Amino acid sequence: MRAFCLLAFGNRLHCGDVSSRIGLVSVLCVACSTSPMAIDAAALPDAAELPDAAGSRDANDAGRAIPVPTIDSPWRELATSPDLGALTTAGQEPVDFAIWPAADGSWQLESCIRFTREPGGSRLLYRWHAAHFTDSDWTPVGIAMHADTSVGELEGWIQAPFVVQATDGFHMFYGDGNDICQATSTDGITFTRRLTAAGVTAMYSDGPNTGTRDPMVLRVGDHWIAYDTATSPDGAGAVYARTSVDLVAWSAPTLVAEGGVASGNTAYTAECPFVVYRADVGLYYLFRNQTYGTGARNSVYASPDPMSFGVADDRYFVTHLPVAAAEIVTYEGETYIAALRDTLDGIHVAHLSWL
Repeated sequence: MRAFCLLAFGNRLHCGDVSSRIGLVSVLCVACSTSPMAIDAAALPDAAELPDAAGSRDANDAGRAIPVPTIDSPWRELATSPDLGALTTAGQEPVDFAIWPAADGSWQLESCIRFTREPGGSRLLYRWHAAHFTDSDWTPVGIAMHADTSVGELEGWIQAPFVVQATDGFHMFYGDGNDICQATSTDGITFTRRLTAAGVTAMYSDGPNTGTRDPMVLRVGDHWIAYDTATSPDGAGAVYARTSVDLVAWSAPTLVAEGGVASGNTAYTAECPFVVYRADVGLYYLFRNQTYGTGARNSVYASPDPMSFGVADDRYFVTHLPVAAAEIVTYEGETYIAALRDTLDGIHVAHLSWL
């Protein structure tokens, strides 16, 4: 789930209640598998099998309270599976998406559509817009981007857009199947690919055949952190992070999350990382996705360090959430969650509280 992210604040639940929060109907996850494979939810641990994290996580050493995101309104529809003309199929699915306000105040929604007739990997990016965030049934704009093989992108592999606004304009990060790429815009509507000195869009990858994908970028102090997911050397899905001061030159990757009983350690149990910061408790929240559609499942971790959420341990585990491809948006002082429909045929939004 990729987005222009603005953090909300809310009420808190003390860490001693952690084990009772598993299974809350709350959201904050992202889901955008590079493969049609999905993890069998029945194979994931039940709440009773999970470790009792209360009092054991470093994040709670100072007795911090942990806010829990909770949906507290009906869903409002934003977009449905679009008409792609000759590229349309009955089984196409809107998946990972970004939602953000453009420079003119309009709201933009861009989603990867997979299983289309697009040659190669079957994926493309499609755009909707609205005058106001609170509008229902946003207006379809059309196909926004196709993969471009002339600049090194894999045919039909363009996915997981994420848009962030910096002082020099808007930056869209996206995946090409094995690399993280970038496009820029002055108005937040029309984007142009940023090419490297080698004439390609690929900025970095976590290694050959790792399926590096699902970028998410967060401003932390005087620098940026870019998160992504990839397959680690041991075959498990993992979350990596890099830092930059200019959104162009990036550090080497740091492994920030992998494995753990709460999420599992197959190749698809750390997808679509999404990190938000809550200043009131001094914690960064990582949302790792395992499944989506019917039986969607996301694992949430909270850590005081944005570069460390646990490798093969659950010390920072908070809860599971039963939704996918969600984005946090703040609009006129209120906080909302946009997410995929369980039927994977559209995107909807609801109000969010932290309890």
